[in-house]
Amino acid sequence: MIEALTPTALRDWLADDSRTPPFLLDVREPWEFEHCRIAQAQLLPLQEIPQRWTELPQDQAIVVICHHGLRSQHAAEFLQNAGLPRLYNLSGGIDAWATQVEPAMPRY
Repeated sequence: MIEALTPTALRDWLADDSRTPPFLLDVREPWEFEHCRIAQAQLLPLQEIPQRWTELPQDQAIVVICHHGLRSQHAAEFLQNAGLPRLYNLSGGIDAWATQVEPAMPRY
């Protein structure tokens, strides 16, 4: 089971200097990523995950992000099956991040 992480919990984690920050993996399409994104996020569209997952950090927690949380859940499940150990799905995706953490962020 992939652990869900709320936008506020992710915000707090990113702000906590005593914790190693997670790798933020955005699995949306490039046009979505250009429209709005969390500053530290890296783009790897969902359809590219099967070919490129080995490029991801193996020793760092990964928070997977999409628009509302469905694509990121699929990506996290694939990565878990591939053997990556510490995976989180951002609950509600970038849309929830925009409403709960960064209200000035453009939404779509």
